[in-house]
Amino acid sequence: MPFAFDYAARSDVGMVRSENQDSGYAGPRLLAMADGMGGHAGGDIASSVVIGALADLDGEALGSSEATRALQHRITSANEQLAEMVQHDPSLRGMGTTLIAILRSQNKLVLAHIGDSRAYLARDGKLTQITKDHSFVQSLVDEGRISEDEAIGHPQRSLVTRVLTGHEDDEPDITVREARIGDRYLIASDGLTDYVATDTIADIATAGDPPGPTADRLVDLALKAGAPDNVTVVVGDVTDATKPASLSTQPQIVGAASSRHKGTRPVPVTPAAKAAALSRQAAGENDDSFTLAEEAPRSRTGRWLRAAALVMLALVVVSGGAYAAYDWSQHQWFVGSNDGRVAVFQGVSQDVGPLKLSHVASQSDVAVADLPDFYRGKVQDTISKATKRDAQALVEELRVEADRCAASRATGDPCTESATSSTTTTTPSTTESTTAHSNPTNTPPVRTPTTGTTP
Repeated sequence: MPFAFDYAARSDVGMVRSENQDSGYAGPRLLAMADGMGGHAGGDIASSVVIGALADLDGEALGSSEATRALQHRITSANEQLAEMVQHDPSLRGMGTTLIAILRSQNKLVLAHIGDSRAYLARDGKLTQITKDHSFVQSLVDEGRISEDEAIGHPQRSLVTRVLTGHEDDEPDITVREARIGDRYLIASDGLTDYVATDTIADIATAGDPPGPTADRLVDLALKAGAPDNVTVVVGDVTDATKPASLSTQPQIVGAASSRHKGTRPVPVTPAAKAAALSRQAAGENDDSFTLAEEAPRSRTGRWLRAAALVMLALVVVSGGAYAAYDWSQHQWFVGSNDGRVAVFQGVSQDVGPLKLSHVASQSDVAVADLPDFYRGKVQDTISKATKRDAQALVEELRVEADRCAASRATGDPCTESATSSTTTTTPSTTESTTAHSNPTNTPPVRTPTTGTTP
C-alpha cells in the first residue's frame, strides 16, 4: 500500500523573544524542524539555510538507501554553507541550529537528528520519544548522575552538546524506521517541550484531531504556559496515499524560513522553486512572486495571547497600578552580555516600547569575546535561569570556559567547543565537551546510520 503524509507546521515567536529563530517545513515526503541559536543575527539564518537545503528532497521519490544518502549529503552541504557564511561574515560566528528531519521513502522513514529538539511517535494511543537529546543534561542522565525527573528542571538543560555550526565533526544521528498507516510523527522545539508536560503533549497528540488543529493546540498551550522561547511544532500522519482527498497538498514553511518574505501568492510547489525560494530568503533577498508561509493562517489564539500579554503589561506599567507586573518581571533572571562582559540580569530581556524590563544585577569580569564560539552566541542571545543563584552559577561555569580558551590560545591551539575537560569534575559544568563524539565518557555515543523497524 502506498504511503503519504498528512501534515501541518506551526510556529510562534513566543512570549518574550523579539524574533523567531526556529524554522519548520512540512510536505508530502518531508517533515523538518530546525531551532536556530547564536546571537541576534545568526540563529534565524542558520535554521533557514538548513531547511532550505532539505526542501527539494520533498519532490523526489527515492529508495531508502538513496534517501539516506541524499539526506545525509544535504545536511553536510548545509553545514558547509554555514561555515562559508561565517568565514565571509565574522559577525555570524557562534551561530548554529538543531535539526530533526524525517524523509519518507516508500514504506520507510529516514530520520536525521542533531541537538535537543525532539521527535515523537504516536501509535496505538501512546506517545513515545524517538530521539535522544544531544545535551549536557542528557549526558548526566546517561551516566546515572541525575534522574529523568531531575533533568526536567535542571539549570543547565539548555546547553546542547551537538548542533550544526559549520564544524566538520557536526554529524547527526541517522536511522531508518518502518512507516505504518495510522502512525503520527510529532517534531517540536524546546519552546514546547520545556514548558508543556510530556503527559499533556501525549494527550493532545493522541486525541485524534487532524494535524493542523493538533499543532495549533500545542503551540497555544506553550504560550499559555508563558514560554519565552520560540515554539515550533510539525505534525505528520502516515496515511493511505490512495485517498488524496483527505491529504494536505501544499507544503508549509514556517518560522524564520518564512518571516522575511512578503506577498500573498501560493507557496512554490516544485522542488526547484522551493529550493530557490529558501536560498534567496536565507540570503535576505525578497521576491513577491510567492509566500513562504504555512498553509493555514497562524493561530489567532496564539497571536492574541502574546499581544494581549504585552499590551496588558504595558498598560499596567504605564498606569498607576504598575507594581504587580513589575514585581513579576523582577523575579526573572537571565545571563547576557553587558559592555562586552558576561552579566547577570534581573527582569526579562524583552522591553515594552521605551520601558526597560531588566537591569544588570551583577557584572563579571568574564569577557564575552574570550568564550568559545558556541557559548558566546548563547550569552549574546541570553540564557534564562530560574533563580539568581542559578544565573551566578552559570557565570562561574562560563568563567571556566573562558580560562580554558585562554590556556588553549597561550599554547597556540584553537579554542573550540569540541575541547574536552576533566571528567573528574564533581559539579556539573559547561566545561564538558560540546561535541558528544569527542568525549564519550561524558556524552551520548555517536550512532552510525542504521536500519531497523519501529518496536
